[in-house]
Amino acid sequence: LERRLEGGGARIRTALARFQGERTCPDCQGTRLRIEACHVRVGDRSLPELLALPISELVAFFESLELPRGRARIAERIEASLRERLGFLERVGLGYLSLDRPAATLSGGEAQRIRLATQIGARLIGVLYILDEPSIGLHPRDNERLLESLESLRDLGNSLIVVEHDEATIRRADHVIDIGPGAGRHGGRIVAEGSPADLAENPDSITGRFLSGCRRIEAPTRRHADFSRTIRLEGCSANNLRDVDLEIPLGCLTVVTGVSGSGKSTLINDTLHRVLARELHGARVKPGPFRALRGIEEIDKVVDVDQSPIGRSPRSNPATYSGAFSGIRSLFAQIPEARIRGWDAGRFSFNVPGGRCEACEGDGAIRVEMPFLPDAYVRCEVCAGRRYDRATLAIRYRGKSIADVLEMTAQDALALFDNVPPIARPLRALDEVGLGYVHLGQSGTTLSGGEAQRMKLAKELARKSTGRTLYLLDEPTTGLHFVDVERLLGLVDRLVDRGNTVVVIEHNLDVIRYADHVVDLGPEGGAGGGRIVATGPPEAIMRCPDSHTGRALAEALA
Repeated sequence: LERRLEGGGARIRTALARFQGERTCPDCQGTRLRIEACHVRVGDRSLPELLALPISELVAFFESLELPRGRARIAERIEASLRERLGFLERVGLGYLSLDRPAATLSGGEAQRIRLATQIGARLIGVLYILDEPSIGLHPRDNERLLESLESLRDLGNSLIVVEHDEATIRRADHVIDIGPGAGRHGGRIVAEGSPADLAENPDSITGRFLSGCRRIEAPTRRHADFSRTIRLEGCSANNLRDVDLEIPLGCLTVVTGVSGSGKSTLINDTLHRVLARELHGARVKPGPFRALRGIEEIDKVVDVDQSPIGRSPRSNPATYSGAFSGIRSLFAQIPEARIRGWDAGRFSFNVPGGRCEACEGDGAIRVEMPFLPDAYVRCEVCAGRRYDRATLAIRYRGKSIADVLEMTAQDALALFDNVPPIARPLRALDEVGLGYVHLGQSGTTLSGGEAQRMKLAKELARKSTGRTLYLLDEPTTGLHFVDVERLLGLVDRLVDRGNTVVVIEHNLDVIRYADHVVDLGPEGGAGGGRIVATGPPEAIMRCPDSHTGRALAEALA
């Protein structure tokens, strides 16, 4: 196995990854340092102990550090540099991270803010910075700190271009460019530009309508949180959680919120999801420590609707993932020309030999292994990227070959197959979640995280529901415009109306305001968090004086 791992390509490494595991080094206990280095101490703390502290606590440590006069003179410049660099990280909302946190575990937004802190510290002038949604994963309180950091970069004489959907960021901008009006082929042009006030006055700008208040995401008029049926997880103590008891009412929308690093993902993803996956589906995962789980008999399935890709190769696409392609292949097999030749649905699959192009094995692209770099894909010269051989492409339905169908958008394909229920049902679900513009044969690896998540929601909506499913969504509004958030909440309503339970980890105030039940963790991040500050409907959270989320909600609704 070791020889295959070392000499194989990316595909072999991926296949063998399930046989690998990690364990803590018994000699250094995970510190990666020799025992001599671990015995060097500053202020009664070793280097590994300092690296394990949250950045906010590390800042406080160096602020209170007192050294003998001789050592203080030696460490003076080092201390000043450390305080400055740690202060930059805290200012961009990363005070809950520890310096020994593996880079692979950082979210995209966290990694981007670390690079931003580095640039703030460099104090360069005349630089153009481009940031793609830096507010990802930030609570409104932490987002305010981020905006102050961006403005400090601007005030130094730099220019910043920020791709963003966050309302607070848009309102603080000096100049806004609104692209649309729709997505995919329905967009691609500048609808409006100018100051936020100019956008708010432009009737052609959908963004402007939300900024002006002419259009908004309305909160539901009823709250149907029923505590006669709940699932209760007691004594959660993973990471920074402090013996937390979580109670979720079934058959409604529950939003788990709190400042960055307060323990939301640990509680929901690392504990609740893992224990339910183990008990309901036999998953071989280890949940975070907990004392008891009650009410599991009320649900029969847990589904994690995350933003991970729907596939890892060009072979995965919306047609196969949604289930529409099975019906499309069966339909092509029923065409008289195909029946005369004795072809079945397998002939129109690009996953097995028969009708596919054997030069690329139905991928439409040839994989080229690049030493020390990710694999590259080039279009197949034999089939010109159409995946099939000439004989298979000669079979047509309403003038369209199987390759033509894969090149169609979900919206166009729905018009073509509207009278074929097995095909129309999953295509209609894609259109309803706002993905009517995606091409059926589009590689799954080219979809954004938000698109992949909505693809999974569409698949769930197309299924027959038992009404006893628990859905988990981690920050589903990432990368979504106001209109898309509105559409997403409509989809969540449909899942809840079927009797299902939806639990969402979210910072978006519109989603929190829309919830039937809110669980607010905090009050701070890292060691200052890990407990439930407030629970109840959004109005109850707003009345809690210790809740940062409650204050942000009150300000947004003022």
